[in-house]
Amino acid sequence: MTGDRPVLGILLMLGFCVLAPLADSVAKILGAAWPVLTLLAARFGVQAVVLLPLALRTPGGLRLSPRGWRLTVVRTVIQVAGVALFFQALKVLPLADAVAIAYVFPFLMLFLGKVFLGEEVGSRRLLACAVGFAGTLLVVQPSFVEVGAAAFLPMGVAVIFALFMLVTRQLSREADPISLQAITGGLATLCLVPAVLILGHGGPVEVPVRDLALLVLLGLIGTGGHLLLTWSLRFAPAATVAPMQYLEIPIATFIGWMIFRDFPNGLALAGIAVTMAAGLYIIARERRLSRRPAPPSPAAASPAAE
Repeated sequence: MTGDRPVLGILLMLGFCVLAPLADSVAKILGAAWPVLTLLAARFGVQAVVLLPLALRTPGGLRLSPRGWRLTVVRTVIQVAGVALFFQALKVLPLADAVAIAYVFPFLMLFLGKVFLGEEVGSRRLLACAVGFAGTLLVVQPSFVEVGAAAFLPMGVAVIFALFMLVTRQLSREADPISLQAITGGLATLCLVPAVLILGHGGPVEVPVRDLALLVLLGLIGTGGHLLLTWSLRFAPAATVAPMQYLEIPIATFIGWMIFRDFPNGLALAGIAVTMAAGLYIIARERRLSRRPAPPSPAAASPAAE
């Protein structure tokens, strides 16, 4: 890599926005008969089987620096936790609602950064955070009435996904995306498969051919989607591709209607619109602020400095 390629990064993120809700819809179908642990083992097991042979043929193979291995282990734990939480949410929530609620993560990160890290956040962005969070609550409200506290599960996914994006960006220029995803799949599989064997899958004793095909499809689509996400962050800064992520919400809404005939009610649709508008405003505001020239230092402005 010698520089960013924003157009390619945006196109790759668009691909992720299509594949991610497709994988979620497969997980939702399987979730009616299989526990989350089994879905996770299938998701990351297929990823390891598909990508490890390819990674061994790349110039770097599976070699990472000590720092890279540490970050990859952290990234694996974060990704598995986030996927597990989201799969659990999909068991009780419509696809579009779960995706929309998860997109509260930009607001949470700005707010937490100001409170705990002392980062400077302007009043306009704080107001946008409040509006966006209110929009998310509009989406949560109908689901909360039906399923209770489980409606808040995607908010946990939001925090985890923000951390995942940060670690992925740190790794994306050090490791080839195929190698990175192969190692992640291998590490996750080494932990998940024994857990399934020890704890029991809790599903049908015999795996129907349809379910077996869907489990493999879940792994293939999920692997492809996260490869596109990793590549997008390698070719473009997060600030460039972040606006495109919000396309996942209308795409998930369409897929949810096509497959499950689930469509958000009026209140949830209003909340989705408010959340998307607030999130896009924050991104635009961040980009404008990042382009402003830094104010001259007092030393540079003084006659003595000249």
